Amino acid sequence: MSTSKELEELRNRKAELETESRSLNEEQKNLEERVNILEEKIAIEELKNSNKATQGAISKLESKINNLEKRLKEAAQIPVTPEPEEEKKPEFAEAPEPTEQYASEVGETIPEEAEEETVTVTPLEEPAITEQEEIGEGYKKQHEKKKRKFF
Repeated sequence: MSTSKELEELRNRKAELETESRSLNEEQKNLEERVNILEEKIAIEELKNSNKATQGAISKLESKINNLEKRLKEAAQIPVTPEPEEEKKPEFAEAPEPTEQYASEVGETIPEEAEEETVTVTPLEEPAITEQEEIGEGYKKQHEKKKRKFF
């Protein structure tokens, strides 16, 4: 085989490979563009779905607002009758009536006839006060010890 014929074959092979390379590059470019187009289409569809969901939530909220406004108008039109003072429940629980046993323990006498509006006050026992004072003094001692630790 002659060198000129071999050179010609090599040049033909090179031209074929360059053509194939250009073709492959073009195909790659087209495929990348298709990928971008499909990604954009997907993004558009996701936005559409998101918008539909948001519109559904908005319509539910609007209907709820309308229902609440109707209820408010209906409630405003119905006259409210206040309860009579006698039927109202007391704001705090009533204390039970002191029994004779409880009164003997405390050292009081129960009057025969007690009025409904009478309030009975019992004095606190002296040991309870001293216990509270002891607790307070113990706290003060601990507090002073803590102060000393820092200095």
